[in-house]
Amino acid sequence: MKLQRLTDQPILTPNPSHTWEAAAVFNAAVAKDNDLIHMLYRATDKACKAFSCEEKYVSSIGYAVSHDGISFYRFDKPVFQGGGPEEAWGCEDPRITQIGDEFYMVYTAFGGFASHDNFRLAMASTRNFVQWERKGIVLDEANKDGALFPEKISGKYFMLHRRPPAIWLADSGTLSNWGNHRKIIDVQPNTWMSSRIGAGAPPIKIDQGWLIIFHGVDEDNIYRLGAALLDANDLGNVLAIYPEPILEPELPWEKEGFVPNVVFSCGAADMGDEYYVYYGAADTVIGVASLKKANIDFGI
Repeated sequence: MKLQRLTDQPILTPNPSHTWEAAAVFNAAVAKDNDLIHMLYRATDKACKAFSCEEKYVSSIGYAVSHDGISFYRFDKPVFQGGGPEEAWGCEDPRITQIGDEFYMVYTAFGGFASHDNFRLAMASTRNFVQWERKGIVLDEANKDGALFPEKISGKYFMLHRRPPAIWLADSGTLSNWGNHRKIIDVQPNTWMSSRIGAGAPPIKIDQGWLIIFHGVDEDNIYRLGAALLDANDLGNVLAIYPEPILEPELPWEKEGFVPNVVFSCGAADMGDEYYVYYGAADTVIGVASLKKANIDFGI
């Protein structure tokens, strides 16, 4: 059940002509609507390596659109930027989920390196990817990797998130007040997902249940993608975790960049008999790979 790259080159790279995306473009969310692939991607104005920076950088959300899911037309200005002290260093790692006529973006609000827990999950909604309604902070704790399920289940909304180092599940009746937090997928010692894990693309409903694409990090800080299956009737019941990574850094632009050896997904699009899985590579550029529906097999 491996992903197959659709190109040996990135599909989106930084644009030095635009200050806000001059350093890096990565970690893209996608939504398919009316035969168009809408992409929201994280962009940074300055380089930053590792987990701290001497000079402030700012993350903005850029927008690009495509008919085929590979060649994208991108706007020259960001469509969403930080607002307020909790987003002083910007908005990171969006995931986009359509619920009804609205597209909901869950993202990481980053206040900067004043402390090691200065990041929160926030939300905004749109109908056209240009005009946004801010919902504000939805989890007032140090948290990342939020991804909404695309439908209500038993009358409630559900969201994946991360309380380090694991993937957690929460529910809400309103999309604003989240509770009933429970850990559903944990790290596995001495494996490719031994250090920390987090949700990738929003959950995908398939015949067997809910497909979860997630990232796993080992003790050498190598980011890989994995897959898990949740029970459609009981989201807290993990039916299977695929034992091997479904994508790992192999190409030069996945292994070399601001944060080397990273493939990190925030979005996937249903393209008929396959899913296009979009991923940031080395926190610098964006790639895309295919997961054939016929190849989804957890052996259960």
